Amino acid sequence: MKAARILVASLSLSAAAFIGLVTHEGYTDTAVVPVKGDRPTVGLGSTFHEDGRPVQMGDRTTPVRAIIKAHAHITREEAAFRALLPGVALHQSEYDLYMDWVYQYGTGAWAKSSIRTHLLAGRYADACASLLLYRFVDGYDCSTPGNKRCSGVWTRQLERHTKCMEVQ
Repeated sequence: MKAARILVASLSLSAAAFIGLVTHEGYTDTAVVPVKGDRPTVGLGSTFHEDGRPVQMGDRTTPVRAIIKAHAHITREEAAFRALLPGVALHQSEYDLYMDWVYQYGTGAWAKSSIRTHLLAGRYADACASLLLYRFVDGYDCSTPGNKRCSGVWTRQLERHTKCMEVQ
């Protein structure tokens, strides 16, 4: 018997998901543009500082500050994520993978996403399928076989999709 879904308002990112998220992002002490066309990130993939300022090239951090920055970023994103899913219930694993998506793409993209639209309508498998639509960076299709530009973007989407379908 599958565990019941829980209202999004009652969930938060699990510690395991936080570790997975920052592991995927990797650490850099100086701001970089991870893939062409992306925003500058620093620390553990943070695009914003704790005070909400956007990361700019030349910004630096330490491992401890990077963890604090990532936590502050996720906390802000979680509040917006929950507000955009009124009355929706998810499994913890779904919540975690969608928050991982939001950390990568932002709540602005989440608000307009077909993933969110499907969740609001209770179409969970369709929401999982929509994860695979997010494979482009700066107009380039990251699912292109053999690409060296952004293959990690596509690999991450495939992983999210697989995890999502496992709980359907």
